[in-house]
Amino acid sequence: MPKPRKGNPLDGIVLIDKPLGLSSNIALQKTKRIFQAQKAGHTGSLDPLATGVLPICFGEATKVSAFLLSSDKRYVTTAQLGVTRTTGDLEGDIVENRDVPALDETYIESILKQFRGDIEQTPPMYSALKHEGVPLYKLARQGITIERKLRTVTIYNITLLAFTADTITLDVRCSKGTYIRTLLEDIGEAMGCGSHLNDLRRTEVTPFTGQPIYTLEELEALAEKGEINDTLLPIDSAIPHYPRIDLVEEEAIRLRNGLRVEREDVPEAEGIRLYYPDGRFLGIGQRHESGTLAGKRLMRTD
Repeated sequence: MPKPRKGNPLDGIVLIDKPLGLSSNIALQKTKRIFQAQKAGHTGSLDPLATGVLPICFGEATKVSAFLLSSDKRYVTTAQLGVTRTTGDLEGDIVENRDVPALDETYIESILKQFRGDIEQTPPMYSALKHEGVPLYKLARQGITIERKLRTVTIYNITLLAFTADTITLDVRCSKGTYIRTLLEDIGEAMGCGSHLNDLRRTEVTPFTGQPIYTLEELEALAEKGEINDTLLPIDSAIPHYPRIDLVEEEAIRLRNGLRVEREDVPEAEGIRLYYPDGRFLGIGQRHESGTLAGKRLMRTD
């Protein structure tokens, strides 16, 4: 018989404020320990030099983590102008120093407007993308450069928050797959001086806009008071944009048994939120090619 898992069988999502210097995986493990959870996973890594919103999924919520990977993000970031680095951020060696043009709001806006909407990016060598199973950053550390395909990403908005003689601080709202380091490097090249990322904070992950985020210290304090579970968001909070279907008991049983359900109201959608008659979340469904309702990612039932 398999050994029983250690920890609490929690189901839900908590938004942590990842601290500077920790990898996303270490932040995940620390959060899992604070909650004493059996199973946990994070959605969308943040580099150790970045801070901010990192959703942690517990238990059955890990089944919706893949849907969060494709969500839009928002960042506040500062670019150091006039200096390019091998990694595009503070960790890399200096490649070149160049003079920074005289900055004012009008000039900066004339540059930023070139980067709104759909743009193309070349993923950086210092990234977790893999080439033949090997992360690019490992190849980069060996001095190996691999040709990378251009990617189209969307910058929904980019706003100037502040600037000095050689820095700009921006608020960026963007689609999945956007490399902020690359965006800042490209902005620096458009200015003719180059740049690198000096600071990065993720402020939002769709669809959790406006939800509270917690530092690890705050979570530890709540755990000591027995209030830690109050921080958990329900599993279906990750997919509010999916259409909803409320099932009768017989339909729920059929879906749980791997069978399809005949209904007239099954929409064409990436996913469909399914609910028991009492309002509990059953999981994610989909429209079958026959027009019937089928299960796609259902939650465990005890």
